Amino acid sequence: MTRILRLATMTREEVAALKRRAELDIENALSIAKEVIDKIKQHGDAGVLEYVRKFDYAGAEINNLKVTEAEFAAAHQAIEPEIKAAIAQAFANIKEVHQRQMPEEIQLAEIQPGVFAGEKVTPIASAGLYVPRGKGAFPSVMLMLAVPTMVAKVPRVIVCTPPDKDGNVEPASLVAAEMAGVKDVYKLGGIQAIASMALGTETIPKVDKITGPCNVYGSAAKRLLYGTVDVGLPAGPSESIILTDETTDPQLAALDLLIEAEHGPESAALLLTHSESFALKAIEFLADYLKRLPDWRREFCEKGLSSYGGILLTESLEESIDFLNDYAPEHLEILIKEPFSILGKIKNAGEILLGAYTPIPTANYCLGVNAILPTGGFARSYSAVSVFDFLKRSGIGYLTPEGFDRLKKTTHTLATYEGFPAHAMAISEREILLKPKEV
Repeated sequence: MTRILRLATMTREEVAALKRRAELDIENALSIAKEVIDKIKQHGDAGVLEYVRKFDYAGAEINNLKVTEAEFAAAHQAIEPEIKAAIAQAFANIKEVHQRQMPEEIQLAEIQPGVFAGEKVTPIASAGLYVPRGKGAFPSVMLMLAVPTMVAKVPRVIVCTPPDKDGNVEPASLVAAEMAGVKDVYKLGGIQAIASMALGTETIPKVDKITGPCNVYGSAAKRLLYGTVDVGLPAGPSESIILTDETTDPQLAALDLLIEAEHGPESAALLLTHSESFALKAIEFLADYLKRLPDWRREFCEKGLSSYGGILLTESLEESIDFLNDYAPEHLEILIKEPFSILGKIKNAGEILLGAYTPIPTANYCLGVNAILPTGGFARSYSAVSVFDFLKRSGIGYLTPEGFDRLKKTTHTLATYEGFPAHAMAISEREILLKPKEV
């Protein structure tokens, strides 16, 4: 049963629980994640195999953990031309958006006469991408993760993704990986995948950064491995807010509320409105749409909409905006009459999709903006995956003799004030050492 909540009558504790979404469950997953991480840290490949056989596929061996060239070739034969064409169009749009993000490799400007400052942009040396599977197939996630690494020119990229029970990786995902230049794909998922890429084993190389959406257990593993490896943005169970008013089509809103709800039982899908009559109409359409889903997807939706999501009633559009900025959703869909009129007021959202013709699936698949987004309220401080996740900046400075003369007094004064005599001496003695020698 989809719940209807009224913000004005909720206790502080109830509002806090709503904002925490599936984070409520992560504490239970931490002990399991620690056990797996410790085993892989101590036993390497043997530890990996133990958990791959337990959770991924029973026939796992060290020599079949990595996808072969033959498996890549078979993947092309296994998918329909229509699917391949869809992947190609999505690839082109995602690549175009991310190429536009790329900064100049070297930026150096003369900010005062003789004083040059700027930065050099370099790709990170290696990245590990996690592409989930579950009961679905996610070639779109493969593209969203792999294309930015390709555009950023990361030298070594590996992917971990769960196989089916026969040890086969989903073929469309392999086609997407190859299109984005990724050939090192490993057949494992969950905590064991995150731990293997973070720690490295005899077979799976250690990487400098891991990114990709995870369930509660993968998120727990990332939390424990923070500091061992850069674990990227927090990307856990899916979440969305559909922002509406009295002018919104309730049938459309009900339809879009199910988009993120069907991802899994931990998903948090909220319909946010200040119109109670609108909410009641949306509920009616929602019941009909739920009946049209397969049983297992309907069960996901029903659990999520009765626990982490549902319909939230506010007193006004302004209160709805205040709530969503505090909630900081992964996906925000604005279905009010004039969506651009409030765009400037939206401060915290992983992505902002405007109007009835821009539903979340277009961005998930082929609009071009990245759909790997911060969850759990982290849109307050994190951004969507982009080329910047795979680039690092090094400051560059250069002083001419004139530039040094301009900065020497300020440098010496501040070094002395902060109690660093060697810093100050490097300035005062430099004047003597670099003074032109008389011939």
